[in-house]
Amino acid sequence: MTSSHLYLIEEDMEGERLDTYLAEVMADLSRTAIKDLIVSGQVLVDGQVRKPSYRVKEGDQVLIHVPEARQVAIKPQNLPLEIIYQDQDIAVVNKPKGMVVHPAHGNWENTMVNALLYHVKDLSGINGELRPGIVHRLDKDTSGVMVVAKHDQAHRVLAEQIKEHTIKREYQALVHGVIKENLGTIEAPIGRSRVDRKKMAVIADGKPAISRYRVLERYQNYTLVQVSLLTGRTHQIRVHFSYIKHPVVGDTVYGPAKNNLGLVSQALHACVLGFNHPRTGEYMEFSSPLPDEFQQALAKLTKYTLTDK
Repeated sequence: MTSSHLYLIEEDMEGERLDTYLAEVMADLSRTAIKDLIVSGQVLVDGQVRKPSYRVKEGDQVLIHVPEARQVAIKPQNLPLEIIYQDQDIAVVNKPKGMVVHPAHGNWENTMVNALLYHVKDLSGINGELRPGIVHRLDKDTSGVMVVAKHDQAHRVLAEQIKEHTIKREYQALVHGVIKENLGTIEAPIGRSRVDRKKMAVIADGKPAISRYRVLERYQNYTLVQVSLLTGRTHQIRVHFSYIKHPVVGDTVYGPAKNNLGLVSQALHACVLGFNHPRTGEYMEFSSPLPDEFQQALAKLTKYTLTDK
């Protein structure tokens, strides 16, 4: 027997090879098994058979037929999860720092999905059993507000808003160095690093990426910024601020290995999320305060103005 699973390509996965994308979302299948399924016609992209090297596009619907035996039981877990808002269509949650959003190979428990299955119950299935309800993601060590879809229609409407860049996404980040401009725009294409495939980088043939920022506070050797995303590339804020030589504090992947503020991971928080409700069309906006670790780091800093010497 076989089972069918439908995946909707999100913005930050656009441009990935089909086999690479499926290796991420079907993490318990080997790359060889995934390639065999693609070559044998068991994978359809918008109803068409594609090669393993096909580059997926945002909005593509990928249908994969796999042996029933591969099914993974993702168990509900009573993990702490702050639900800011909930109705019959969506749930809005405040993801804590250190929590992975969805299960993957070697990490089947203690994710936000495990918590959602316990606390929310009904979730959309459009992205498969490993990512029920997940419309967009935050990095493991990025905290903040996320919206979750309870059924496929809500998922499609929210995904369309993300595709059309009509969702409001604002972050706060503490970065190294003092930024002189009060306002700025970073427009630099992002793609897979050619040096380290686990990392993203600004590259000439990358996908368009735009981040706008506003300085909230300057400190000795640091700057607190509010960042609005006009696109949603993987690690976008971390890559962009590293690119302009102001990496996010605590980000050891794209910045210094150490910091003197006691941060063990990046000082990056999704503070505002706004969107039109998938059923009513009403604009809704939710916010999340900075987590304690972030606030404690700021409390250690001395404020600074550009006139200081």
